[in-house]
Amino acid sequence: MSTPAIQWYPGHIAKAEQQLSRHLDKVDLVIEVRDARIPLATGHPHLDRWLKGKQHLLVINRRDMVTPAAREAWEAWFKGRGQRTVWCDAKAGTGVKQVQQAAIRAGDQLNERRRNRGMRPRPVRALTLGFPNVGKSALINRLVKQKVVASARRAGVTRTLRWVRLGQDLDLLDAPGVLPPRLDDQQAALHLALCDDIGQAAYDGELVAQAFLQLLIDLQQQQASGVAIPVLESRYGIPVQGETADPPYWLEAAAQRHTSGDTARMAQRLLDDFRKSALGSIALELPE
Repeated sequence: MSTPAIQWYPGHIAKAEQQLSRHLDKVDLVIEVRDARIPLATGHPHLDRWLKGKQHLLVINRRDMVTPAAREAWEAWFKGRGQRTVWCDAKAGTGVKQVQQAAIRAGDQLNERRRNRGMRPRPVRALTLGFPNVGKSALINRLVKQKVVASARRAGVTRTLRWVRLGQDLDLLDAPGVLPPRLDDQQAALHLALCDDIGQAAYDGELVAQAFLQLLIDLQQQQASGVAIPVLESRYGIPVQGETADPPYWLEAAAQRHTSGDTARMAQRLLDDFRKSALGSIALELPE
């Protein structure tokens, strides 16, 4: 099922990328944050350009929102490509200490090189980078142990760059979510829309909800995805078989039952339920 092209590149993101380029020379470590439900779609195609030999720490946030089997599969996939991952749930704080320890270890390596060159040690300067709404600000607040930056589960909350001091070992630069100017991979763009990692103005909610239903039907054969069609059927009282296996038909039937026939409201309800894990822990992407 196809949806109209999804594109979103608001002005504050373009401005943030310009600011980012001016700060990169000051940064020793890039802490890249991705969404556990869609770790490929939340990987920025320009990442290598920003790294330029800097140390890279890949943090996969929202570990609570996917199955352990999905997490293990992705850990093995990234390890096979030489990339170590740290998994966390920034909202609850799970795994945040491991993120901090990994960043401090990177700082120890930096300061060892500085000492060897006769230079004094200093805090490591780390940039937190990632798509909108993947949890960068929530992670920083957990690391600092207080709310120092605005955080919410919607895209576009952080709009300016800001340095935050974490003890004597680490300075963090919180950057707004960054997106490529054009989303060429429309399947990835759909995943971003489903996970609320781009603005709602970028897509038609009803069509995205229909595409989500089809995706669930396709993923149910992969146990690691966590898709449980009976959970969907039980929650809304509409079977996913026969005629109602057709996403537009299912959405209309569910709307008749729950939202007085308003399919737009029903679509939003379905997406909201997924985003708060009311349909279970679901990984929309799994490694090949």
